[in-house]
Amino acid sequence: MPVENAVEEALMRSIRIPPRPSLLVDLQRELAQSDPSPRRIARIIGNDVGMSGALLKLANSPFFGAARKAKSVEQGINFLGVDQCAALLTGLLARQAIDGKESDLNAFWEVSARRAQALVFISRKLRIAPPDIAHTFGLFCDIGVPLLMNRFTDYAETYADACHEAELPFTAVEDQRYSTNHAAIGCLLARNWGLSPDVSWAILLHHDYRVLDDPATDDAVRSLVALSLLAEKGIERFHGRRMSCEWEKGGALACQHLGLTEDETADLLDELHEAFHHER
Repeated sequence: MPVENAVEEALMRSIRIPPRPSLLVDLQRELAQSDPSPRRIARIIGNDVGMSGALLKLANSPFFGAARKAKSVEQGINFLGVDQCAALLTGLLARQAIDGKESDLNAFWEVSARRAQALVFISRKLRIAPPDIAHTFGLFCDIGVPLLMNRFTDYAETYADACHEAELPFTAVEDQRYSTNHAAIGCLLARNWGLSPDVSWAILLHHDYRVLDDPATDDAVRSLVALSLLAEKGIERFHGRRMSCEWEKGGALACQHLGLTEDETADLLDELHEAFHHER
């Protein structure tokens, strides 16, 4: 609709959502081929040392359980599969596009990478959601945070308040102060960058836990939202924090949607915790 488009464009200009990187356009063009070539994908990213190194690290990660070690980028792509490789590279391009000199975002990207690892781990264990979709969602679900941080000088304070809000949805705290929130901004970026519709919708809804009990919402989107709560709980535990407001708000609904008992949830979080420590 014209009015919606005008509001969207004004918001994108205000928040400074970065345009889709040309490297991502090249990568998506190759992936759109009937038979994407690992060799051509390796050539696309071959000149970027950071991307090549990150891809090899992921290919040899315990989160993917590779029996053999990848010794080249092309071999790494073959081990991971082109879709999983694309998920990783899209996340790296996001970091390049968003990282600014004004704020130190290392901690943010570290948590994003860990969330992506957790979502891949859990999605594979439960056989819910393709790992590359889970990975992309994990990397991008909070991508609106650094964009709002760059736009609003007091955003760090708002973010902390939202993290400790026991009743209101996380995004409601942001909406009250800025008339927008990181989930809406992240969804705009995901759509602008041509990411999967499931990922875009899950980003938009990942703090709205009512959707977990709403059959009108696509099941793939609900599963991603549920998986993100388990991942978040695992990350909180890894950092030695017992209390998670988000888990208190939506954890029971997430487990119900995924068909997990309390014991099964505990076992899964134990396995995730071990995988995190093994990765160190």
